[in-house]
Amino acid sequence: DAEGFMTDPTEWTPEIAAVLAQEEGIDALTDDHWTVINFVRDEFDKTGQSPTLRAISKRSGVDTKTLYALFPKGPAKKVARIAGLSKPKGCI
Repeated sequence: DAEGFMTDPTEWTPEIAAVLAQEEGIDALTDDHWTVINFVRDEFDKTGQSPTLRAISKRSGVDTKTLYALFPKGPAKKVARIAGLSKPKGCI
């Protein structure tokens, strides 16, 4: 879409994630990044929505401080974009 979010999550690949991460200023995706990305994609598959930052930090095993370190300046929005999902509700 106009903000760089994928409109069809089924077209997403790990290679696309790496490119989107670089666009977001993340040079390389670590195992911790993938833990969060896979959690967010699994939640989206179950609910049809991107999980909130609180849900990610409570249920993914990655705390809020670490989320901000992994995905600086807006982790919920950045991880959704990198994971190939639509913009989370409530994100500006």
